[in-house]
Amino acid sequence: MKIPAKARIDFGARSNARQLALQALYQWQLNELSFADLQIQFSQDKDYKKSDKDYFTHLLQTVMQETDSLDVELVEFMNRPLEQLDPVAHAVLWIGLHELKSHIETPYKVVLNEAVKLTKKFGPVDSHKFINAVLDNAAKKFRALETGHAQSK
Repeated sequence: MKIPAKARIDFGARSNARQLALQALYQWQLNELSFADLQIQFSQDKDYKKSDKDYFTHLLQTVMQETDSLDVELVEFMNRPLEQLDPVAHAVLWIGLHELKSHIETPYKVVLNEAVKLTKKFGPVDSHKFINAVLDNAAKKFRALETGHAQSK
């Protein structure tokens, strides 16, 4: 069965969108720029043309609006206080948790792999292990059926 073109997801373009969203969220944490300013700035990035522009906009806007609630949920899956997170790890966790909760069209393994890849590229040495563990724990809660952790009644 052929999937209609509109239903197909360009995972490469989404990967680029995640990277740009990570960079924008990192900058937002350091400089507190507005969503509009970040969107304008990152639309000038050379990788923007290769990204899923709608997904970038969605990730950036939604995560910026939901950081407080995402942080409350992240604490449940972490073994350290939020204050100990560096800005890259924090942004990766926001994106990953948001995707686990709100984008079931993206397999949880893709969410985890993308988060690990971004952390290896931009984060502190070996921080990808922490990111993977936190998001794996979150996936067990938010994607219980998909991860095989659904509890029978």
